[in-house]
Amino acid sequence: MSNTYGRAHARLNAMNRPVMPACTPTDEKGKNLKVSEYYGEYVFDIQKAREIPNALKKELIEVSKTGKPLTKDMAKVVADAVLNWSLSKGATHFCHWFHPLTGSTAEKHDSFIDFDGALAIEKFSASQLMKGEPDASSFPHGGSRATFEARGYTAWDITSPMFLIPGTNGKTLCIPTAFVSYHGDALDIKTPLLRSSARLNKVATKFLKLTGKKDTENVIVTCGAEQEYFLIDKNFYFLRPDLVMTTRTLFGSLTSRNQQLEDHYFGTIPSRVLACMEELEIELYKLGIPAKTRHNEVAPAQFELAQIYSEANLAADQNQLVMATLRSVADKHGFVALLHEKPFAGINGSGKHLNWSMADNTGYNLLEPGKDPHQNFMFLGVLAVIVEAVNRHAAMLRLGIASHGNDHRLGANEAPPSIISIFLGDTLDKILEAIANGKSFKPSDMALLDLGAPELANLLKDNTDRNRTSPFAFTGNKFEFRACGSSAAIGFPLTILNSAVAEVFEESNAFLEKEIGAGKKIDEAIISLIQKWINKSHKVIFNGDNYTQEWVDEAKRRGLPNYRTTPESLSVLKEEKYLGFLVNQGVFTADELKMRYNVLVERYIKYRDIEFQTFNNMFNQFVLPSAVEYKNKLSTVIRNQKKIGIESEVEADIYKKLDAELNSAYKDLTKLMKELKEAHHSGEEKAAMKIAMDLMPLSVKIASSFNKIEEIVPETLWVLPSYYDMLFIR
Repeated sequence: MSNTYGRAHARLNAMNRPVMPACTPTDEKGKNLKVSEYYGEYVFDIQKAREIPNALKKELIEVSKTGKPLTKDMAKVVADAVLNWSLSKGATHFCHWFHPLTGSTAEKHDSFIDFDGALAIEKFSASQLMKGEPDASSFPHGGSRATFEARGYTAWDITSPMFLIPGTNGKTLCIPTAFVSYHGDALDIKTPLLRSSARLNKVATKFLKLTGKKDTENVIVTCGAEQEYFLIDKNFYFLRPDLVMTTRTLFGSLTSRNQQLEDHYFGTIPSRVLACMEELEIELYKLGIPAKTRHNEVAPAQFELAQIYSEANLAADQNQLVMATLRSVADKHGFVALLHEKPFAGINGSGKHLNWSMADNTGYNLLEPGKDPHQNFMFLGVLAVIVEAVNRHAAMLRLGIASHGNDHRLGANEAPPSIISIFLGDTLDKILEAIANGKSFKPSDMALLDLGAPELANLLKDNTDRNRTSPFAFTGNKFEFRACGSSAAIGFPLTILNSAVAEVFEESNAFLEKEIGAGKKIDEAIISLIQKWINKSHKVIFNGDNYTQEWVDEAKRRGLPNYRTTPESLSVLKEEKYLGFLVNQGVFTADELKMRYNVLVERYIKYRDIEFQTFNNMFNQFVLPSAVEYKNKLSTVIRNQKKIGIESEVEADIYKKLDAELNSAYKDLTKLMKELKEAHHSGEEKAAMKIAMDLMPLSVKIASSFNKIEEIVPETLWVLPSYYDMLFIR
């Protein structure tokens, strides 16, 4: 039997796998329900629960907004209500659901079962709702905990609703929680995010009141995350050890046609994929997650899902659920969802664009320019604050999106570079520049686009274009943080962004109080504030093509930081000048930042270790045997033809090329593994830099040799699924 039987069988299964219809919710008569009729079915809404008195509902809102203590009596009423609701939905267990520093989520399931004497009952107490005690030493903690110091706490996050996760034989109630150590150090992503949102709320609310909006009581951060991903048939996935171990292909020969014709982007969604998307949306709607947009992305087998805005903490929770639900639904449809930033070399990778803004309790969007942005001084003041925040803390914002996976994507002609800059568009840039220089701005009328066909509706041309190459772009009434990686938990970059903006708001409030106290009118004071920040921070605004080398050179002249790799970026966590604002804002303690540095460095090394070990194993188990078998076949032909006096120029030339690539790969791989072992004896910081600066480029060279070997070896001898298989057969 051919050693490529597994690959051939996988192809056959993938090509003949039927489209599986989605399980659309129906009523008792079998009629399909509208989305609005089952939306949020798996979400416990405290404000709609009949068992909770209205007075308590108001108290709970006050708790969530003001930090008023949550009493055990309050929690008991909620616990009883959520127990009854959960049991009515078929739940048997509950868990505290939290975001440790792994970047994913964690949960430990406990049954509702209890006993009243000898009688089995279902019970859920206030204490079980409010507090849990997972093993804190078993999660990443950056050396802040010893193995014997195991106690940690999970604390109920009242601002994020509880929800049900369905299993095959029942459901589990998930309680969103924060995760802290015995001493109260944040061991998770959620706790600092909540702190940053609270801080930004306080200073932004004061800013709005100072600038004339007296009805503002609070400000929330809003976020909508766009999720990009790949879908490949799971038959191919399990035949690629690199995908299973690292979630990316460590090598692979690129197909002759991939994304050059630009025909996949927004193209017709394949039937199997569409069925998967439809079921994904149904499951997300049940979880109260407002999935809005679906489409083909640029690369073959790449797709995107985008959701409607929600409060930042809720958006962070929901994006974790999006990724988890995507994986589980894809599996039902015979796919594997790949969330790695660069699962296939040579074609576009995946990002996660964070659409970020702020809104107050009246619904006012702080980033809404209005019809006359040049006269909307409150908006322009907020804009100037954000520009200064990004200029001042670009290095930390780069750190917020750093990961081993994102290193493969940033700076390629598909994603923003590792230089953090802002796109405002020509109109807003000119308005701010005019104010900064003490000049007046005359707006040009917005023009109608003449499309040359009377059948088409007239389009009102916006006063600025969009810039898909910018890492932080203004897109009408929000900023789009485009540099985030597709597999990342969005809570960390949101925390840094919130904190950076909060710091500048705080300084701006002090400035405005002084200016207004000196007799200036509000608009005059805001103009002075804009001049103060834009004259200082205009260098971070760039409206051109971020993909070009010219911008890299220009950014260097401007003095903008450019941390190309994760270890370089992580170095900022060791410098006080970069960290002060996070500590001063009360978002992190110094110890918590030190802990995160240790965790991030350690995890970078571990991920690369796994990749290199897998690389070495795949060479020995797959690449080398296939190449040797083909060399044997070639040598047999060469010998046989020589016996009858025929020259084997073609076969000999192929043999030499294959042998050269095999020798090169073996030599480089041996060097890689040797230097990796040596790096581990140099300390984690040096090891991480060695891996990033020397070993990763060497691994790219080895992958190139592997790819050339794959191109030479006949398909009948190549065991591993190819890029053709994974990207085009579904």
